[in-house]
Amino acid sequence: MRIIHLAIMGLILLFPIVTSAQIRAVHGKVTDSRDKAPLPGVTIKIKGTLITTVSNIQGEYSMTLPENVTTLEFSFIGYTTMEVPIHGDEINVSLTLSERSLNEVLVVGYGTQKKREATGSLVKLNTVDVANYPAPSFESAIQGKAAGVVVESSSGKVGQAIKIRIRGTSSISATSQPLYIVDGQPIVSGSLSDINNDPTNPLIDINPSDIESVEILKDAAAAAIYGARASNGVILITTKKGRQNQKTVFSLDLRSSWGKPTMKRGFLNTKEYVELLTEAAVNDAKTSFENGQYGTIDEAMAVYVGNVESLFDDLSLGTDWKNQEVNTNWEDQAYRKVAKGQGVNISATGGNEKTNFYISGYYDKLEAIVIRNEFQRYGSRLNIAHHPNDKVQFGVNMAINRSELNRIANDNSYSTPGQLFAQSPLSPIIDPTSGQLNSTTLYSNGLIDAKLNSDDQVTFRILGNAFGELKIQPWISFRSEFGADINQLTQESIAAKGSIDGGDKGLGQGRYSQAVGYNTNNYFTFTPLFKNANHSFNATLGMSYQQNNSYNTTVQAENYPSNALKYLSGATNILYGSSPHSKYNFMSYFLRANYSFAGKYLLAASIRRDGSSRFAENNKYGNFYSGSAGWLISEENFLKEVPFLNILKLRTSYGITGNAEIGEGAYYSLYSVANYPDYPGYMPIQIGNPHLHWEKTDQYDIGLEFGLIHNRLSGEIDYYNKKTADLLLNVNIPGTTGFSTLLQNVGNMTNKGLEITLNSININGAFYWTTNFNISFNKNRVKNIKGQIIEDGQQRAVEGQPIGVFYMREYAGADPETGVDTYIGDDGKPTIDYDAAPRKVFGYSNPDFTGGITNTFNFNGFDLSAFFMFVSGNKIYNRAGIYQASGFSGAYDNQLKEILNRWQEPGDHSYISKLSFENGNLYRPSSRYLYDGSYIRLKNITLGYNLPKTISNKLKLNSARLYVSGYNLWTSTKYISDPEVNTEVLGNISGGIDFYTVPQAKQIQVGLNVKF
Repeated sequence: MRIIHLAIMGLILLFPIVTSAQIRAVHGKVTDSRDKAPLPGVTIKIKGTLITTVSNIQGEYSMTLPENVTTLEFSFIGYTTMEVPIHGDEINVSLTLSERSLNEVLVVGYGTQKKREATGSLVKLNTVDVANYPAPSFESAIQGKAAGVVVESSSGKVGQAIKIRIRGTSSISATSQPLYIVDGQPIVSGSLSDINNDPTNPLIDINPSDIESVEILKDAAAAAIYGARASNGVILITTKKGRQNQKTVFSLDLRSSWGKPTMKRGFLNTKEYVELLTEAAVNDAKTSFENGQYGTIDEAMAVYVGNVESLFDDLSLGTDWKNQEVNTNWEDQAYRKVAKGQGVNISATGGNEKTNFYISGYYDKLEAIVIRNEFQRYGSRLNIAHHPNDKVQFGVNMAINRSELNRIANDNSYSTPGQLFAQSPLSPIIDPTSGQLNSTTLYSNGLIDAKLNSDDQVTFRILGNAFGELKIQPWISFRSEFGADINQLTQESIAAKGSIDGGDKGLGQGRYSQAVGYNTNNYFTFTPLFKNANHSFNATLGMSYQQNNSYNTTVQAENYPSNALKYLSGATNILYGSSPHSKYNFMSYFLRANYSFAGKYLLAASIRRDGSSRFAENNKYGNFYSGSAGWLISEENFLKEVPFLNILKLRTSYGITGNAEIGEGAYYSLYSVANYPDYPGYMPIQIGNPHLHWEKTDQYDIGLEFGLIHNRLSGEIDYYNKKTADLLLNVNIPGTTGFSTLLQNVGNMTNKGLEITLNSININGAFYWTTNFNISFNKNRVKNIKGQIIEDGQQRAVEGQPIGVFYMREYAGADPETGVDTYIGDDGKPTIDYDAAPRKVFGYSNPDFTGGITNTFNFNGFDLSAFFMFVSGNKIYNRAGIYQASGFSGAYDNQLKEILNRWQEPGDHSYISKLSFENGNLYRPSSRYLYDGSYIRLKNITLGYNLPKTISNKLKLNSARLYVSGYNLWTSTKYISDPEVNTEVLGNISGGIDFYTVPQAKQIQVGLNVKF
């Protein structure tokens, strides 16, 4: 206490000395180096002190300085921090965009940290990376922009789930999706919609224009503070906030987009279809005659060719198929001519010395390229913080959103527009007799379902938290947060009478889902000051509690008196009803400490103890920890004077994180209500396992960060080794138990990889050119699962192989003499016996490496950005190939254009066998339908123009920017269609599956950004 009193007296005695020295004043203006537009809200700090000021709406500032001050520090989110020597009274500064500056501030678990001082592996994406993207979810915008982060969109449908893998797949039966946290609040990220359709994406309820930054925590040092939820990485989303002493700035964003499919598959036209079907009939007639089934070749031809021509008569509905009177492109019928989108976002941000705020409102509407599928949403956000004094602050971050999604059936349904591809081109769309949609097609006409059916999903979501912070002492503060994520979904689907799904009676289904998550974080932050300035220390100690309640009600009914009734209540017969609900909670305690010596030796450690209701009493708690170290080598005397070296940092980390994402009640023996026959009772549905415990992933990381030539070239290189042990695995058990699997902790799996990120300022001047490049390699192996083989369709998890390997028979092409399809037998030679060919591993769905490269140019108010992404080493299995490319093997489906290269006569060497209806093998899985999924794609190119200040000032605007963007405009691939498809998007084992999947959209967007 005596020391404190003496310190206060010293400050009082010093005060008149300081004030008498404050005789200098400086002023100036801060602008953007690209277009010289003013930057409001820039922090100007006297280096080595706590004295700061902020630039105003015109980017102007002024401050009074002590005589001994020599340097000012200018910092602004998304820009490189600049240190400027003081020469004269006017100091004007132009800041340069630096999306990955080593000096920028990062959001980490329960706090912030300068990237320069970070010892973990994490990447930051700013608002420029995610805003104004013509897709409802921000994950699409980060695709290819962060090393080690693989983003896969399922298809070109809107509102569908998106798969993200951070440093590979870390589990087999538990989820491998990352943990999402918005402003400190863990959120619901799993689909709440109908489980019989494709999973949807709850993250579309987050307005990308509200996002300030996205931090992706990759290694254990960065993520272990989240313990049991962090094995798959953590994505921290920070929304925009106001700044103190900032004049209110309004921002208006307007945009419109137009889209078409990136790549269509291409099917036979009527002439080709008739020619090839006839050829198949002739081939089969010849084979039947040679086998003695007919007395003469003419008899065989009359039967086989006659059957085909009879089919043509039926499908053409009396039109002249011989002269191709009808030539329907059914693939085109599945898509809109142009898919339109519109969006508007308006926001206001500002603050005074005590209160800062950000408020926004938005509306988006987006049509999918596929018919009947569209999405719209609207909502608002309010982020406000109040500082009544220098010790207390409190506030609220709150968003309210409502979205509407008009859905289509999943890829495996005949009613989905994607399966229109199978129809015969000689079938007219409209029945010439009735004038109605043709119902006499090869398969049920999905256009009828598109016209009559509806599947509407409405989501209302409230996401936010309230916080308070108290500075107990200058070196200790306490923060308390309470947040909620309330997600309500109402879905009603009506399949009309006469449709594929509705049949003769009509079928309706209603679903109501509610997921309510509560979370509270309470923690102390310690930042003691040392007499010796070489020492720096901070620590965070706290607890977190999370509870999630889920409620679902589903009712199914049939027998509608009329198609005019578009509601579930119009049905007269209830078929099914259920109302399951569940709850889980986590109780956690955590500690993190960071120590720095001399600004160049860095140490960090964290530990978290998690308890979860998902495990039995004896296994409820788990401990997760990490330790890391960093060395700023460039601060050493032997490198400090190297002129071209700005920063060189070596860091390493090791830690253990967990995974408990297995759903609720997994350790119980469970029963379900049974009704047989009309007597209520129970039936067993799950064998319990009270020994279940946490799946754990230990990860080692070593990284190098560097900045050269005044940071004109900077980057990071990381090597990591992840090992997941005690896998939560659905283990196969004898069927005599009455069950097929039992969830156990069995085996381990590894992911090893290399990540490289490079950023360069190639030209810095009136013409400004930067390049950002990243590439990442990941090698996955299932090491030990006690001999289990877990299969999912044509893929499996098996010891010694990467997860998701394709396992099937090897197709060897057409026999040159007979044209029959052949396969590689046990002896390595071709055989026509499909069953004699052993199944083998043929690659995997996960890529060997992924990456992206962005070039950005600025000149005289114009800016141009081009972003290419690439994926290599993955395979795509066209599961629909057994119908689309089997040469009419067992069916009359229209065929892909590749079938035109089939075998036709002895001596032909072709990968595609001869056409035949009676070939019994090509409709069975084989490597015949497995393709190289590698691709390079121009993901985004944007040209913008910033209005000159002379014009914007006359218009009373702070700034104005007009831009035009193109998305997915160009793709190079060997795949037969869009390579960015994944019918089973959320599977760990399954992936790279294409089953009539809608391709991604190719889009053009025009937008206007105005600030005033």
